Amino acid sequence: MNTQVFKVQAQQAQVPLSTNRDIAFVSDTQAPIWIESVFLKDYHNTRATGIIFNEIIREQPQALFILGDVVSLGYNTRKWTAVDQYLSTVRDSGTPVYALLGNHELMGRPRQGEANFQKRFPEHQRTGYLEVVDSVAVIMLNSNFSSLSKTEVEQQQQWLQATVSSLETNPAVCAIVMSCHHSPYTNSKLVNSSVQVQEQFVKVFLQSEKCRLFISGHCHAFEYFKMEGKDFLVIGGGGGLHHPLRSTGTKYLEDLSLPYKPMFHYVTVCREDNELRVFSHNLKDDFSGFDEGFNLKIPLQ
Repeated sequence: MNTQVFKVQAQQAQVPLSTNRDIAFVSDTQAPIWIESVFLKDYHNTRATGIIFNEIIREQPQALFILGDVVSLGYNTRKWTAVDQYLSTVRDSGTPVYALLGNHELMGRPRQGEANFQKRFPEHQRTGYLEVVDSVAVIMLNSNFSSLSKTEVEQQQQWLQATVSSLETNPAVCAIVMSCHHSPYTNSKLVNSSVQVQEQFVKVFLQSEKCRLFISGHCHAFEYFKMEGKDFLVIGGGGGLHHPLRSTGTKYLEDLSLPYKPMFHYVTVCREDNELRVFSHNLKDDFSGFDEGFNLKIPLQ
């Protein structure tokens, strides 16, 4: 357990100094593929992704976390061309970039897709990993359960429980943000709430005092849910085709972010005194800039 604490402290020291204390999160930056365009409306999606990355580059947050579906087909090297340029510029500006696997990285040829992903994000561990920025611990988990062996699923679960337990007693950590690609809760009409994420990850999240925010993607929309007094965000607005959402019915979950439903967005988290301040930055309809259309304050005590 002490090894884990030392690892957290070392990671903190590696984070470059920045005048901006924000931690940025974005998800589903993949370009649309033709089959999606048959059912969903394209709205200059690849242009929107470029604008989002350029805004993050301009703002220079302390770190950037990408929550899966970085590209549309992970095995296809050509799909990485534009993203590689964005990632290089973000890192050159002094902002480290971390990511977790989405389903599109593993689509078609999963081994080749994961290998291409790993080249871009060498810190990534397929059974979970941790980064700490400004006393905020970000836990990155693999929710592609069908691509993991039974042993790997158990290994990730044991790692998660041990890591959260260690962070709970680490005075250098004030809050934990847990993240994975597949959303535990969503009103999307195209993808379902992940029951396995609820069973594997959310149970640990709810039992932890320091776990304050759960962020996921997969659904290409912005959603905000409150479950057992804790906060869950869906932030799949990085460039994928926008998903239609349920507004009624037995499967509908109360979305506390209504009527805020931007086409494209990213999120920043900042620790201020005894709270986490969360902002969703939505791209204006005319692509002329960003608005802070949604904000949330999460007390840490």
